[in-house]
Amino acid sequence: MTSVRDVGAAWRLYVAAAVLVLVAQLIGIQQLDLGVGVIMFLPLLYAFVLGLVLNPSIVGRFQPFLKSREVAAASPLIVVAIMPFIAKFGTTIGPDIEQIIAAGPALLLQELGNLGTVILAFPLAVWLLKLGRESVGATFSVAREPSIAIVAERYGLKSPEGTGVLAVYVVGTLFGTILYSVMASFIASTGVFDIRALAMACGVGSGSMMAACSGSLAAAVPEMESTILAFAGSSNLLTYATGMYLSLFVALPAVEWMYRRWGRPATAVAATGASTGGDR
Repeated sequence: MTSVRDVGAAWRLYVAAAVLVLVAQLIGIQQLDLGVGVIMFLPLLYAFVLGLVLNPSIVGRFQPFLKSREVAAASPLIVVAIMPFIAKFGTTIGPDIEQIIAAGPALLLQELGNLGTVILAFPLAVWLLKLGRESVGATFSVAREPSIAIVAERYGLKSPEGTGVLAVYVVGTLFGTILYSVMASFIASTGVFDIRALAMACGVGSGSMMAACSGSLAAAVPEMESTILAFAGSSNLLTYATGMYLSLFVALPAVEWMYRRWGRPATAVAATGASTGGDR
């Protein structure tokens, strides 16, 4: 979509979005009690799942209604649609600025949690999934836009590392919002963690994931909604500001070192590709 006329012509997209929003709101918030905790399903989750079903690339029978033009228009419009929610974060940070300043060290140190992707995901990628250099791009971060920029600059997106980071980016875009929404409400219901700590954890550098996570927390603890949104917004901002440097100067060198020590040799990777008869 390169012009206002093209975006305006995608009227089917707007009709579909309006119908999805109406259906999601009519379903409302539903809860699933698991004993140890409660999973909360928000309208955002329903709209996301229904949107996947309407995608003609996934369910072909909807192709007569939604065509490739509408699908192409949807991606840039996500940014426009989420802008009001991001603006709301800005208005909530100010009134709670004293709490945010008081939690300053915690907000800064929580960035170290991003290294968890290295500790948890790298062994699975190399030893369980038997990935080669793709594991470097896939596990050094949560693979959002800044991470793609780092990999593109250092390795190129057509490299195995580029394949890894793009694969995780796509999976995160499709399922990360759903996972964050469900996981946040469940963990909040257990009462194990302070709600402010969970709000900080929402800020992973993705606007849609942060919205899903903080929305679930706010629904679970409505009396602390403004505090949750303020901490989530501040954490997300810090992730954009400092997370890239942590990934570039700490996480990526650590993954490179781990891959040299425990990764698959280039000969083994090449032999695997040859035995399957496929190219990278």
